[in-house]
Amino acid sequence: MSNPLVHRMQDFGETIFAEMTQRALAADAVNLGQGFPDADGPSAVLEAAVDAIRAGRNQYPPSTGFPDLREAVSEHQRRFRGVEVDPVTQVMATAGATEAIATTILALCEQGDEVVTFEPYYDSYAASIALAGAVRRTSVLRFPDFTVDETSLRAAFSERTRLVLLNTPHNPTGKVFSRTEMDLIAALAREHDAVVVTDEVYEHLVYDAEHIAMASLPGMADRTLTISSAGKTFATTGWKIGWITGPAELITAVRTVKQFVTFSGGAPFQPAIATGLRLPDTFFAELRDVMRARRDLLVDGLREIGLPVAVPSGGYFVVADCSAWGPDGLTVCRELPAKAGVAAVPVSAFHDDPAAGATLVRFAFCKQPAVITEGIDRLRRTFSTA
Repeated sequence: MSNPLVHRMQDFGETIFAEMTQRALAADAVNLGQGFPDADGPSAVLEAAVDAIRAGRNQYPPSTGFPDLREAVSEHQRRFRGVEVDPVTQVMATAGATEAIATTILALCEQGDEVVTFEPYYDSYAASIALAGAVRRTSVLRFPDFTVDETSLRAAFSERTRLVLLNTPHNPTGKVFSRTEMDLIAALAREHDAVVVTDEVYEHLVYDAEHIAMASLPGMADRTLTISSAGKTFATTGWKIGWITGPAELITAVRTVKQFVTFSGGAPFQPAIATGLRLPDTFFAELRDVMRARRDLLVDGLREIGLPVAVPSGGYFVVADCSAWGPDGLTVCRELPAKAGVAAVPVSAFHDDPAAGATLVRFAFCKQPAVITEGIDRLRRTFSTA
């Protein structure tokens, strides 16, 4: 039988995360590849989920999410971003940010419409664009500073541009887009009458910069859909609770698609995340400080081994140039679990242009300090030239 998969998805196989995690398990390696925490989130959030289960909140939520979650998201946007959204018409719960991204693209893109995004990009972006029959247009962010190239970005826009898909703080680079860069993206979106979709799942993990919400910029609230989720902030990646906020007519369009994908989910977890979003400022500040310390631990360790490193301003990941370890990042990462007992992810998996990130490797620091230290020690023993 010929390949039964639809043609537009035949370029997509097993995700790089699944492959590297399988290799890590087979080699009993320290997994610095996939970006999931190795400890539970705040007890108040966990207990709220248990309470919700015991209270019988286990059936379908409304397709847009329980009112208390939508109200908490609205409060969060006002509190942290200075953006007003109506919890009834401008907020919708989703099955994580990944579903929010996919259903948004499916809802807003016709066959042949173009979506502008940045390379490297989270792998689901390309798959979601392909599912919609849309066309991916990219601008490359280059190691080590990952600055936006204005000429390249302008060239990515055309009369067919429908969406701009922006991830800040950015995975995998850890880049936090500057106000100047955000203003440029906003201006190009207005010029081409495009909707900006922002993936802000790392919004509370910003270390050496300021996170700017696109919806807070002048003239952008009416053309911006903002996506975030609970997984990174509250260490609950398996709960898959996300949300999307923006103009009511755009939310309605996305809901029309979403109701035929998951309809709704995560019933007892939604009120728990509402509890998390209302935690005091001290929680968010302590989270940032803890993760900054883990970032510094990983950065310092990789540098001591001799790797050129881009210090991330946000997120979960450090990108390093591993050209000294092998011909390219993919080869290095496939060999690392068995060779060094460490798993990582090649940045080339997030590129259209294979040469742009050919020797770059992404390491995760959303792990306990002892795990990061063990990973560095294993790499040092394997690659030390001393």
